[in-house]
Amino acid sequence: MGKAKRKAKSASPRRVTAVDLFCGVGGLTHGLAKSGIDVRLGVDIDPDCEYPYTANNKAKFLLKSVTDLSVEDLTQPLRRGGFRLLAGCAPCQPFSTYHQKAGEKDSRWRLLDHFGRLAAELDPDLITMENVPNLEKQKVFRSFVSKLKRLGFHVSYEVVDCSEFSVPQQRHRLVLLASKLGPIELLRPTSRAKKTVKQAIGRLPRIAAGGRCSRDRLHQACELSDLNLARIRASIPGGTWRDWDKSLVADCHRRKTGKTYPGVYGRMVWNEPAPTMTTQYYAFGSGRFGHPSQTRAISLREGAILQSFPRSYKFVARGKPISRKAIGRLVGNAVPVKLGEAIGKSILAHVRSHTKPKKAA
Repeated sequence: MGKAKRKAKSASPRRVTAVDLFCGVGGLTHGLAKSGIDVRLGVDIDPDCEYPYTANNKAKFLLKSVTDLSVEDLTQPLRRGGFRLLAGCAPCQPFSTYHQKAGEKDSRWRLLDHFGRLAAELDPDLITMENVPNLEKQKVFRSFVSKLKRLGFHVSYEVVDCSEFSVPQQRHRLVLLASKLGPIELLRPTSRAKKTVKQAIGRLPRIAAGGRCSRDRLHQACELSDLNLARIRASIPGGTWRDWDKSLVADCHRRKTGKTYPGVYGRMVWNEPAPTMTTQYYAFGSGRFGHPSQTRAISLREGAILQSFPRSYKFVARGKPISRKAIGRLVGNAVPVKLGEAIGKSILAHVRSHTKPKKAA
């Protein structure tokens, strides 16, 4: 009976199989898989992504630039599937407000064009893309949307706050959905309750600055200088460096230009979602990344959990050294798993609404 059911399920005309471009460590893939979508392949140019992607997901990994990717690379993994989904998140750095000076001189600016090229060549049934909100204002995005519409896709996109989708973090992202079946949209959550920092990381073992947990080597925190230890002790959850004694304030913040950056050297608040996880979330001075109650910055593991990765998610193979800089980059650039799951559920609900199950003989 069990095998028969599994066979019937695999043959379902409403099954969705997917490939994930710019897959990173698998945040989007993991979320789509949790929703019930069968992700077959992840593609990325970063070799550091291969271990975490394959160790945590039932999908193959292809180390290749999307600029060199051919439709043949994607066709084979999607054979014997139902509806085909092309998913991905083109690197967001060139579209970020922090990198606008580079503009179209940045080679990554045209990666979205290659996403569109592959959409035309592969001719999938469904497409999803996630990126920074600022992309919506760019000509390259408008061209991408126009191309999808010319290819026969119904397209919708919106900027969402990830905290609305059970991500314990205030992270605004642009989510695009496209379908050849009919109009499609991102489903809104049924509950408005937002997951807090305390709910996400409140039960992790205590560690000190520069220390790590014996049971989880990713649960480690950066060392802090005597000055930064004094600063974090003077910090209150949700406060700023403006609360400190003047002797602790950095010289750059004493100047007029520096006074507009109150969000650095801050502690998180237990009963609120975390601020946006950046690629330097492990560093106390890089944002509001101080632990709410312990005298340290958040750990590598805590940042991953605040990106809604499961606590057991593997990022480094056993016996391999841990680079905080590398892990910070991989985690900070990831699509939050819970957002990926919400996208997947929206796609599956859309497919169900536009297809009818076959009647039993």
